[in-house]
Amino acid sequence: MGENPVKDHYAQLNQGEENEMEIFGYKTQGWRRALCIAGYILSCGALLLLFYWKPEWDVWANCIRCSLEEADIVLLRTTDEFQIYSRKTVTWVSVSALMKSRLDYPATAEDNSIFSKAIMKPSLRVKSIQVQKIRYVWNIYAKQFQKVGALEDHHTCSAIHAKFGSGLTSNEQNMRRVICGPNTIDVPVIPIWKLLIKEVLNPFYVFQLFSVCLWFAEDYMEYAIAIIIMSLLSIFLTVYDLRQQSVKLHRLVESHNNTMVTVCRNKEGFQELESHHLVPGDMLVLKEGKTLLPCDAILISGQCTVNESMLTGESIPVMKTHLPQADNFKPWRIHCAEDYKKHVLFCGTEVIQTKADDRGGVKAVVLRIGFSTAKGDLVRSILYPKPMNFKLYRDALRFLMCLIAFAAIGMIYTVCVFALNGEEAGEVVKKALDVITIAVPPALPAALTTGIIYTQRRLKKKGIFCISPQRINMCGQLNLICFDKTGTLTEDGLDLWGLLPSERNCFQDIHNFPADHSLPWGPVFRAMAVCHSLIVWEGKIQGDPLDVKMFEATNWVMDDSSGHQLEGQGSTHATVVRPGPKASKAPVEGVTILHQFPFSSALQRMSVIAQEIGGEQQVFTKGAPEMVAMLCRAETVPSNFESKLLLYTAQGFRVIGLAFKSLQAGKQSTDLTREEVESDLTFLGLLIMENRLKRDTKPVLEELSAACIRSVMVTGDNIQTAVTVAKNAGMISPMNRVILVEADKIPGSFSASVTWKSLEEDKTESYGSLEDDSQTERRVRLALGSGQYHFAMSGKSYQIVAHHFRHLLPKVRPGLFTWSGLVEEFQKLDYVVGMCGDGANDCGALKVAHAGISLSEQEASVASPFTSRTPSIACVPELIREGRAALVTSFCMFKYMALYSTIQYLGVLLLYWQLNSFGNYQFLFQDLAITTVIGVTMSFTGAYPKLVPYRPPSQLISPPLLLSVVLNILFSLSMQVFGFVVVQEQPWYSKTDIHRACLSVNNYTENSSSISSLGLPGMRDGAHEETDNGYKSYENTTVWLLSTINCLIVALVFSKGKPFRQPIYTNYVFILVLIGQLGICLFLVFADIDGLYSKMDLVCTPTMWRISMVIMLAVTLAVSILVEEAVIENRPLWLLLKKTFRYHSKSHYKRLQRVLEQDSAWPPLNKTFYSDSVAISVEGNMEGHSNPTFDSNEDAL
Repeated sequence: MGENPVKDHYAQLNQGEENEMEIFGYKTQGWRRALCIAGYILSCGALLLLFYWKPEWDVWANCIRCSLEEADIVLLRTTDEFQIYSRKTVTWVSVSALMKSRLDYPATAEDNSIFSKAIMKPSLRVKSIQVQKIRYVWNIYAKQFQKVGALEDHHTCSAIHAKFGSGLTSNEQNMRRVICGPNTIDVPVIPIWKLLIKEVLNPFYVFQLFSVCLWFAEDYMEYAIAIIIMSLLSIFLTVYDLRQQSVKLHRLVESHNNTMVTVCRNKEGFQELESHHLVPGDMLVLKEGKTLLPCDAILISGQCTVNESMLTGESIPVMKTHLPQADNFKPWRIHCAEDYKKHVLFCGTEVIQTKADDRGGVKAVVLRIGFSTAKGDLVRSILYPKPMNFKLYRDALRFLMCLIAFAAIGMIYTVCVFALNGEEAGEVVKKALDVITIAVPPALPAALTTGIIYTQRRLKKKGIFCISPQRINMCGQLNLICFDKTGTLTEDGLDLWGLLPSERNCFQDIHNFPADHSLPWGPVFRAMAVCHSLIVWEGKIQGDPLDVKMFEATNWVMDDSSGHQLEGQGSTHATVVRPGPKASKAPVEGVTILHQFPFSSALQRMSVIAQEIGGEQQVFTKGAPEMVAMLCRAETVPSNFESKLLLYTAQGFRVIGLAFKSLQAGKQSTDLTREEVESDLTFLGLLIMENRLKRDTKPVLEELSAACIRSVMVTGDNIQTAVTVAKNAGMISPMNRVILVEADKIPGSFSASVTWKSLEEDKTESYGSLEDDSQTERRVRLALGSGQYHFAMSGKSYQIVAHHFRHLLPKVRPGLFTWSGLVEEFQKLDYVVGMCGDGANDCGALKVAHAGISLSEQEASVASPFTSRTPSIACVPELIREGRAALVTSFCMFKYMALYSTIQYLGVLLLYWQLNSFGNYQFLFQDLAITTVIGVTMSFTGAYPKLVPYRPPSQLISPPLLLSVVLNILFSLSMQVFGFVVVQEQPWYSKTDIHRACLSVNNYTENSSSISSLGLPGMRDGAHEETDNGYKSYENTTVWLLSTINCLIVALVFSKGKPFRQPIYTNYVFILVLIGQLGICLFLVFADIDGLYSKMDLVCTPTMWRISMVIMLAVTLAVSILVEEAVIENRPLWLLLKKTFRYHSKSHYKRLQRVLEQDSAWPPLNKTFYSDSVAISVEGNMEGHSNPTFDSNEDAL
């Protein structure tokens, strides 16, 4: 039943967000409810179990549609490709007790807040639902559910200061607390009984329960008990693992829930309370000393230094400044643009230092509480992980459906055969149901997960940790890896290489570091000593590695005392730097840093206002050279600025521009705006930093390139520096051309231009092109194309291309450029994307990518599926190798389990023709001694050390895999039918006398009368009649021995080695198991031990027939291996077939490549185009986004 939205019945929740959902309104109906309860009772709970698996059916059966306003039940459906349903009950929150005195007007800080719009009159109740730990309330006016627990986004900067600057009243606070709920990230430890019930109600275990009941009814006790023990062990291990995760997560968040905080109450002063009482809009007062933040808050006065390692993985202290009191109509977040985080203190982070300003203490307005906070969002991403859309799992489900259909045919056949022969109805039903348990292997899901478990262990030994095991198979399909540059491809820290000072608009001689002579006192020295955001924390200077290196070069020290008396400014908190023991003599006692304008990625600079002790105030600025030069007076910038900058960036150096100016006396540093401070500067020179490549970077990138896996660099650095690093790292071949793509908006119009020029040619031209981009965030994409060229593009150009030249980037979503946005664009082109970074500014991308690999050991690694203990990209090829091996292992296991069940199924159906079957011990031997042991050991094979330039298939329904399964089923069927028919043609065959064969053989060698006179036949007949349970026959013995050894044959044939796994002989355990099993099977074929044969329901056959069976099996083995190697694994053959039938990959990036290869004008060089003047058409519909659509056997990836 689908959903056809009617008026007010349907709406969207969290529109445009990652957790977007559709919401449908329903009302419970009494008679429907009564019918369902009757159904539960009559079906012995089966209907209830079905509704548990399918909550949408539960709602459709019990309720009728209605508007969301009337609804008492809502049905939620995710808007992704999975369309997962969930059912929620609407709850009512009463606020009447808080509003007795003011019934006419809700006690809230403002009329247009969600709190006033949610209260229904006259009942004074609020209608709410809770979805994934977030509370939503019904907005009476907007007729929709809205999120509470966060301050609304529409507030302007001045409104936040005005409305919340004095704090909320007690009444307002109580009202918000009742509606929002407590400020807790509460992850209770799930009781074991709940975990147990949830696990047991899994469809897989329900099917196992059905199988076990059936086996008990058929006296197949041994295997039933074995399955029960294995299932209980599996359930116990899963429950134990889930319980441990629950306890770990509970401990991770419990410290957040019980801290004491100080809040400011409007008209009531300061008040201490427990953090779980906080509400959005509360005024928080931050005291001196370390504080763990219990919520997200906007700083409105003072400054803070915060350790955000819990969120970012970076233990570098971050400076937070107060929200400006900008008087405009823009919402505060839009006004602050990308720098809004500079004013936000995040939940779970630690305030390590506070600095009050002249407006009083350090204060912050509570922005978000509970699970709406940054930490809450992180915890929710762990509690409710995004489901993986991997084709293997979808195909596995389809394949199981095929096996069930296969079983249904067998059931019909069974019923017909047994019913026509007059069997009892009960027996017929049991035999028919037995076919399902044979055709659909109950151990299949367990067998599929063993490979993942072993791979996880191998990765752990190599220092790679995984919190999302289902993504391991996805790693086997990766064909594009995005790398952060700094700290990932290059060393974490920067080394100070040199300083190029400038005086009177001319560059002076370069000063190299480390140098014998120290840097002379002057503005450049002062800039290096004060223009940073360093702090003294736990006795050490902490901060950005670049700042640390620059400050250390001065040999000055930081004074960690907090208060300093400054002339005309009273006592305030400021940082003082003084000459250290090793410093050269300076004419001052020290310099005080009065005010900081922190580094902004949008502005690409930072500034400080500093004052020499007893001297004048000065401004020092450092940042991107092009940006700093633009802020300086033209006459102070050297004429050869561009060429000098290009000279150093082309060598891969990171270059920083320095500038300064003196401030007029008498001006308060806190009264100055950033625009006033950062103008009319004097250019001081260039600071040159060396960022060395990590030792593993080049060999790893070369290995990925050889394996046809694209490498993309994403960095905040200068384009030329990034290109040089890419060349040095081997990402760009010396023979390849780099094309700089620059896009600019045309002033005074809505159109834009895009220019394509070769970066090499820039060396002889002016450097103006990069100046045009200087106001952008330097996030550079260096994409390895299929041809001999690469594109380099800045963040601003990317945005303009996205807005004005959409045909250049198929289905690009306009908006702010983000790391995660770039990853999503690659995914839309059907790339399987990996992201490798240090977890600092790329947390979002690590979560969005198919495989995010964090090189950080911090707690933030929970946001990334994979974490490497060693901070080196060597983990990337390792992960791909193991992912490919795990994927191939999953296919091998799937093929083997499917073949094993089909072989057993065919054998049983053949014997059903004679109203016979396998005996219990025969089933037990095949199920337990053969298949279970093979299932456990087959996955031990490790990954092949070399990455080949193609990926393993990603889907079970790919032609080679399907052909392999079908052909092996045919081989098995042919062999079993041949054995079944031919045994009946033997001269010694008898339907009734199952001992005749061995006696008739003796007749050829001995006197038959002498044997009969001894009475041996009677004695043997008597002995066998006592133990004969109706299963013994020549057909049974032949078919069972052939099918059992056939299981070993397919296990050997399907155990793939190269190119994705190590050769099968390296899996010693598996080889020993196969040899042992084959030895036992051959022993059963040739042994003639009465007691053993009797127990196994086997009968004696002539030696020649036993040899004939071995020959049949040898032929089957030879044919299977020949077909597997010559056809199934013959890659050139499949490529030839694809070429012959003109099959082309359906992946969007492949289609684009084909179009561009045929376009002689691509790539355009040294040309400028304007909006709508370039178009690249791509055949077919490019609008679809299947995340991801892989192609299993591509020529090149």
